[in-house]
Order: sequence, then C-alpha cells, then structure tokens
Amino acid sequence: MTEDLILVSHHLCPYVQRAAIALAEKQVPFTRMPVDLADKPDWFKAISSLGKVPLLRVVSARRDEPEMVLFESAPILEYLEETQPHPLHPSDPSARARHRAWIEFGSSILNDIAAFYSARDEESFQAKIVTLRGKFARLETELGVGPWFAGRRFSLVDAVFGPIFRYFDTFDAIDEFGILRDRPNIVRWRGALASRPSIQNAADPDYPERLQRFLRKKDSQLSRRLAARTQQPA
Repeated sequence: MTEDLILVSHHLCPYVQRAAIALAEKQVPFTRMPVDLADKPDWFKAISSLGKVPLLRVVSARRDEPEMVLFESAPILEYLEETQPHPLHPSDPSARARHRAWIEFGSSILNDIAAFYSARDEESFQAKIVTLRGKFARLETELGVGPWFAGRRFSLVDAVFGPIFRYFDTFDAIDEFGILRDRPNIVRWRGALASRPSIQNAADPDYPERLQRFLRKKDSQLSRRLAARTQQPA
C-alpha cells in the first residue's frame, strides 16, 4: 500500500459514516480520528476548509509528497471510487448518474431530519414530519425486491441511507411519528441495511446513548418528548 488513509470523524456525523461504510465495503484499511466539534483543535482548524467533518487525510508513503486533505463526503466518496478497488457505483453512466441523484436526495433527507429534531414549536415539528413522509413516499416507489437499492448489488446509495435509518432507531424509541408507516419496501430495505456489518460498524456501539444525550440538549419538541418518555414509570 502506497498511502495511509485517515478519516477525521465525529461520533454522530452521518456523513462520516458514509465514508466509513464505503471504505469497509472496499476492504480498504483506514484509521478513524475523532474530533470534538464543540472544541476544535488547532490542527483541525488548520486543515479543514469548512470546519466540518468528514475529512480524508491521504498520507503518501513517500516523504517528498505532501499530505492531501479532502473535505465533504461526496468528493471523498468519488475519490475512493476512482482510486480504490471494489466499485460501489454502477458501471453504466446513466445508472451511475441516477445513483448520484439519489445520494443527493439522501442528503436532503438528512437536512430535513436535522430540522425535525431541532424544531421548537409544534407547527414546525409537524410540518417536518409531513415533509419527511413525502420524501420517503417518493423513495418507496424507487425500490424493488432488493435487498439493496438497486437489487442484489450493494451501492453507495445504500451506504448513504444506512446512517439515515440509524436515526430512526432512536426516533422510534421516543414515539411513533408515522414517518415510515405503510412503506413496506423501505421497511425491508431498512432491515437489510441494519444487518450489514459495514453499516453496523460505521458508528460506535454507544451511538444511541450519544444521540440521545445530543437530543436532550436541544430545546425542541423532540427533546421534550424524549424527556417525557424517560420520565415514564417502567
């Protein structure tokens, strides 16, 4: 191997998980380097153009070659596709373009999820539920018999949606919001993704507890429901 790959991470970041899943599926060794985004170290500020994770540090074995730092998950995934074995994109250009579009669709869902767990008033909270239901309704029509997004071949779209459904493991424990209700194809796909080792290992074992602590700190409708849930008698 001519280079070392270091994935600069945060424990809760779904975009970091995408890259970790892709690396695992490609059977590429890498090191994870977590950072505290609430107290960013100087070395991180120096190399992170946007102050966000993930970053992929590509360290050449040759001392005369400078380290390369990639930021944003989409370019990182494309770099891994172009430089590492076991491609996860389809070979057909039309299918590949379609997959890239659904990866962007997944990113838009992550934005809606952030707005959902951050909504402070009930009206905004319910509006985000409606938005998410609509997007998953659209996604439902794209899925076939599976087990993966495009049938029998695991792809980058699957890597993107694994972290999305991980959120719902926690949301479902708080309340029934009906976001994924009556979506049999999505339920089947979600189950397949949850059993995939690369997706299971993309987050730390204590991810659910970390996410709940993060949500409790929000002054939001969801944080209030979480507090009410944890105060209920057993």
